[in-house]
Amino acid sequence: MVDRLDALLAHFPVHAQVFQAGALCGINELDDGEGLGHLHLIRNGAVEVLHGGITAARINQPSLLFYPGPLAHRFVTDPERGADFVCARLRFEGGRDNPVVSALPPFLCLPLATVEGMGEVLSLLFDEAFNRYCGRQAMLDRLFEVALIKILRHLMEQGQAQAGMLAGMSHPRLRFALVAMHEAPQQDWSLEALAARAGMSRSVFANTFRNTIGCTSGAYLQGWRIRLAQRLLRQGRALKWVADEVGYGSEAALSRAFKAQTGLSPRAWGKREAGEERAGDSLR
Repeated sequence: MVDRLDALLAHFPVHAQVFQAGALCGINELDDGEGLGHLHLIRNGAVEVLHGGITAARINQPSLLFYPGPLAHRFVTDPERGADFVCARLRFEGGRDNPVVSALPPFLCLPLATVEGMGEVLSLLFDEAFNRYCGRQAMLDRLFEVALIKILRHLMEQGQAQAGMLAGMSHPRLRFALVAMHEAPQQDWSLEALAARAGMSRSVFANTFRNTIGCTSGAYLQGWRIRLAQRLLRQGRALKWVADEVGYGSEAALSRAFKAQTGLSPRAWGKREAGEERAGDSLR
């Protein structure tokens, strides 16, 4: 059976760090600093969620709030009773270039009861959060990462992604072609080869891919390769080695595709990334 998430999370993992476990009372604000996402689990209590002073959700049942990327938000709860939260910061490798982040809306709110298979994870997570066991922080961080995988499964299996990569990974046929590109980006994937993976004719595959994901399969493959190249360049790999690893025959070919995708050469992009990292360090 094709595993739609393994290659994606292997190349672009996510790390969680719990920073809140307990009641939040009154007004609490979280900024969008450090370029991180957030996942909030609400065990009980009434919560109003605001973005820029505008109500985004009103919660009266156990729910999750998922922010894949940075977005300032405010919680308003009863000033005395409050609401029980467990909250984690999410660091998606690659930041804004992470394909999971780019495939999701900026904010998701789901009742916990609707996410299949979350019961045991939540039971263990809340038990750890509201007690003082040894190894509590490490356990909670890992449990949040498990919960996030459950959420991504739910979004795909329920077809809640209407467009983009997750919509393609929800499709009963397109997902085979996407997994093939994710697992072997260095291969020279022709339209015919991808259509064969999906069990579709060339023309039907091309039209279905474009209508579902919003771009051609060739454009998607280039985007995936460049995201992988960015990850490898962040790790300090040499450009020539990266070019071979992601399916380009030379540094020049990778540089052309890189600039077409990002608007910058690999060298200029690397300088920008280094500058942003230094700026982030100076703010912390």
